[in-house]
Amino acid sequence: MHKRLLIPGPTEVSAEMLREQVRFMIGHRSKEFTELYTGIIEKLKRFFQLPNDYKAAVTTSSGTLWFDIVGRSIVKEKALVCANGAFSERFGKAIEDCGKKVDFLKAEWGKAIKPDMIAEKLGSEEYDTLALCHNETSTGVRNPIYEIGKMVRREYPSVMIAIDSISGMVGDKTLPSEIGCDVIFASTQKCFAIPPGLAVGFVSDRILERAREVPNRGLYTNLVRIFDYYEKKHQTPFTPNIPLLYALDKRMRLLLEETHEGVYQRHKTMAEYTQKWAKKHFALFAESGYESITVTCVKNTLGKSVKELNEKLEERHLMISNGYGRLAEQTFRIGHMGEWDLAGIKEALWHIDDIWGLEK
Repeated sequence: MHKRLLIPGPTEVSAEMLREQVRFMIGHRSKEFTELYTGIIEKLKRFFQLPNDYKAAVTTSSGTLWFDIVGRSIVKEKALVCANGAFSERFGKAIEDCGKKVDFLKAEWGKAIKPDMIAEKLGSEEYDTLALCHNETSTGVRNPIYEIGKMVRREYPSVMIAIDSISGMVGDKTLPSEIGCDVIFASTQKCFAIPPGLAVGFVSDRILERAREVPNRGLYTNLVRIFDYYEKKHQTPFTPNIPLLYALDKRMRLLLEETHEGVYQRHKTMAEYTQKWAKKHFALFAESGYESITVTCVKNTLGKSVKELNEKLEERHLMISNGYGRLAEQTFRIGHMGEWDLAGIKEALWHIDDIWGLEK
């Protein structure tokens, strides 16, 4: 029996989106594919309000591929990586594995990375790239990327800004030109609410010029190849996941109807309700004022068994997520992203209240 997913991803996928993937196959070098892919790119540009000096791409991959794209195609010599959770640490390690130098600016798990912390580090050494996580899925912390982007652009204009927004993009406000970032990317199994297998990335023109100067960019991770091929052929350089692109095309039509602001407000409403519930019965793991819009990480202050809760929730066709890694059982996470709405969140939290006997 299907369990409705309130985990931080993959998120719930509607039958409508699943049906989009059962169309007949087309050739990825055909006119039909060009129309499909260029249509998706144009919808992405409209929804994310991209100016002329930003470009969009969709890769057949998880969002993690873009860690390697940053490491292989963007970092020239040395990156400053902001790490305040498991996935931001992974971003930095991926850049190191690409043979580049990395310094970590670390904050305690549950705390946010602040602009002044970054300014202090950027002022002390030479870095060509700043890498950070917008929405740290392991802790439910939302880093202030707009404030960070504004500060870096003003004080360190030569530093390229690379942002992992895998669990934030769409649900939270993610307008690349307003953030001031040079590359920002996400996966489709989170707030885009389609199955895993695609990643969406936005890049500035100036970072493409940087990439042309970086040697050994690899093949699948070659940022220049991805965008040069699109400019010449309006297709992808390598075989794409066409069924998922059908679903993404449909999703973008629906997002444009709802509008960027409308989607954000829906997610904000779900987040505020969930956070209020969490503070009533437990406590939030994220630092006050830096709570995620798409996933709430709850401190398990009552010492309840999250594993047993999920077993009982599964009987009711629901699933939430335990704490990540060393935070297992100490925290639990509720994803409120994608197609979920406030009514669905209220229902899910009612079931947790009922199973755990929490005071109404």
